Amino acid sequence: MNYNYDSMITGVGFAVPEKVLTNKDFEEIVETSDEWIYERTGMKERHIGEEGMVTSDLCTQASLIAMERAKVSADQIDAIIIGTITGDVSFPATACYVQDKLNADNAVAFDISAACSGFLYAIEIADSFIASGKYKTVLVIGGEMLSRVTDYEDRRTCVLFGDGAGAAILQPSDGERGIINTYTGTDGHLADLLNMPGGGSKHPASHETVDQRMHFIKMAGQEVFKAAVKTMGDAAVKILKDSDTNSSELKWLITHQANTRIIRATAKRIKIPIEKVYINIHKYGNTSAASIPIALAEAVEEGALVKDDLCLLVSFGGGFTYGAVLFKY
Repeated sequence: MNYNYDSMITGVGFAVPEKVLTNKDFEEIVETSDEWIYERTGMKERHIGEEGMVTSDLCTQASLIAMERAKVSADQIDAIIIGTITGDVSFPATACYVQDKLNADNAVAFDISAACSGFLYAIEIADSFIASGKYKTVLVIGGEMLSRVTDYEDRRTCVLFGDGAGAAILQPSDGERGIINTYTGTDGHLADLLNMPGGGSKHPASHETVDQRMHFIKMAGQEVFKAAVKTMGDAAVKILKDSDTNSSELKWLITHQANTRIIRATAKRIKIPIEKVYINIHKYGNTSAASIPIALAEAVEEGALVKDDLCLLVSFGGGFTYGAVLFKY
């Protein structure tokens, strides 16, 4: 298949905190068990940021690795786009802090809030920037410190989330490989299925919002599961159809790492064998916008994803957001 490429991924990197919280650790925190968590989610452990660590720290670490692999210096970066729902502060954008830490003074920097789909939304924006000719080098990051908004008294959600960041450098394609197609979508009717109600204009921070634990992630588990299976499957089917590509041509499917059952359902929907699905949820849990770039960077580090491999990224997240990116690495 002959594809037209505007941009390509020239370097990737990821960073996670050293501290690890295992399923066994949760047996001491809430009423649960290692077996129960693993059977229902596929998770074994997740990385948790040390006290004082912020999202921009992890984003910067991941970015430096991606920049080194892409042979890009800080002054070459034209734009920094971060997908996150757990920025350092409510404002300014965490990308501003990353710009400062990298000394990327020439870069415009901003965040986007698309929950777990944030990295794919950012890829679509970066690809469009490069296609327009406005920018030549864009740093795209997915970074989260979900431990800061996780309610460790809620046994239904506290076992799910971890911290981390992944980054990618996008530059003009060499004509042989690159981003083939992107697709993003939103269903705002499902916005209340997965959210953090406290802290915004609807429920400003107060003693009441703190007492009601409104500054933590709230999730309607079963409803989210059903919506995730449908939206990720739909996104994968649509982008393959729009790109005139058969799933048998894919070398890898990398999905948002939220639940192994959702991942397997997506693979089944597009008829791709599980051996072609990159899964690392057992090591990192759900890291929201960082999930896909961490998996992408790890696959490259391990030598699993190599030059000229055809890869599909697909995600869903609160909003309800969803998206997919098809590319030749």
